[in-house]
Amino acid sequence: MSTQTRTPESAGSTGFQLPKWAGSFGFQIIAALIVGLGLGLLAKYTGSTKEAPNGLGATLQTIGSSYISLLQTAVVPLIFTAVVSSISNLRQVSNAAKLAWNTLLWFAITSLIAVLIGIGLGVLLQPGANTGITQEAKYAGKTGDWWSFLIGLFPKNFLGLGASSTVTESANAATTVSTSVSFNVLQILVIAIAVGVAALKVGKAAEPFLNLNASALAVIQKVLWWIIRIAPLGTVGLIGNAVAVYGWDTIGALGKFTFAIYVGLALVMFVVYPVLVRTHGLSIKQYFSGVWPAVQLAFVSRSSIGTLPLTQRVTERNLGVPRAYASFAVPLGATTKMDGCAAIYPAISAIFVAQFFGIQLDFTQYILIALVSVLGSAATAGTTGAVVMLTLTLSTLGLPLAGVGLLLAVDPILDMGRTALNVAGQALVPAIVSKRQGILDEALYNAPRNGNPFADDTESDSDTAAADPSAAARATDSSDAGRELSGAKA
Repeated sequence: MSTQTRTPESAGSTGFQLPKWAGSFGFQIIAALIVGLGLGLLAKYTGSTKEAPNGLGATLQTIGSSYISLLQTAVVPLIFTAVVSSISNLRQVSNAAKLAWNTLLWFAITSLIAVLIGIGLGVLLQPGANTGITQEAKYAGKTGDWWSFLIGLFPKNFLGLGASSTVTESANAATTVSTSVSFNVLQILVIAIAVGVAALKVGKAAEPFLNLNASALAVIQKVLWWIIRIAPLGTVGLIGNAVAVYGWDTIGALGKFTFAIYVGLALVMFVVYPVLVRTHGLSIKQYFSGVWPAVQLAFVSRSSIGTLPLTQRVTERNLGVPRAYASFAVPLGATTKMDGCAAIYPAISAIFVAQFFGIQLDFTQYILIALVSVLGSAATAGTTGAVVMLTLTLSTLGLPLAGVGLLLAVDPILDMGRTALNVAGQALVPAIVSKRQGILDEALYNAPRNGNPFADDTESDSDTAAADPSAAARATDSSDAGRELSGAKA
């Protein structure tokens, strides 16, 4: 039987083919950013507003909100199945507790560095002094406090879900009741950890449950990859709507504040993180090229949780972190590791509010800012993120919450950069801990990037099944990951 070899020339002669770089996820996101920016400006200058969007503005808003809804729909089952699976994958690991401890320690270390940079910039740049604006906006939204955080750790139901109803009365005396359902990410995390640990304690009797959970995780991840593949379309809607509704002119008198925030984000992203990468003997270029797809999606989606599946994918496949550890560290980081929202932003914002109201902060209050930022980021999990973190910081310092209303106008613009930094840190810490514990796959970390984080899991799973029939029954690579982790340094 003869075989026919297809040369590159013959393959290219079948018709027009796009250049390789055009199929890159990063290129597609950048192209979508440009298209979204153009459509957003067009909508804005044809009269579209937040209250009364025109046809183009409404279309952009619908596309963006629909994409975020798709991402958030899969978040609850993803976190639950991923955390339960990660705990079960650590069954054969003697140093699992040490990995968890080191992860939390490096979360705290990097958050402390970020908040110190934020404090330094706030003191140096004086963003709240001589703004030329008067206090108009009041803030009456959700606030953060330590007691609510502690109470929030205890789930009210198995799914960590909550519902709220709003009653509105129209001019014709008709009453409308609308109910919205929300989920508390921190509670889901607590539930998943409890179920995973319980399954380990039960032992052999829990094997059917763990196999079912592993299968469910594989299905959920496949659906999420489909959703994330259409991220360029979502990007057009999200960026277009942001430009049409807010525009860059909303920065206005808060230009110095916005500048200070982005300088802080840039210092952490492009100075602190590279220093940490280099001091651990890793390539800075490989880190950024590996994490960049997730950073781009985080920038446009403004959601660490929505970006979670892609963050975990690049952490495993690009940065070489073992799946058993990444599936624990990345979901944990997506809820508690927020250098942008919980460190840089509240530090500079608190100093802005103090300067705006003419309140002199002393050294003790600066220490409090750092303490709240390092310990309080988990208090924002499953809520409105940076705004709640800011109210928690202001409440702890005794500063007026009315200052929050001044900053809401530019919050969407800031949130893009904050979330991008959050995700970069959520991938960095597992890589650092893996390197320190001797479990990082450095060959994978240093491998060339092809710009495509969506390699099909089905092929790798089938290859594994062919080599090891028992792996097919488990439907995961947990044993391989467990063996990798069991070789970690004590």
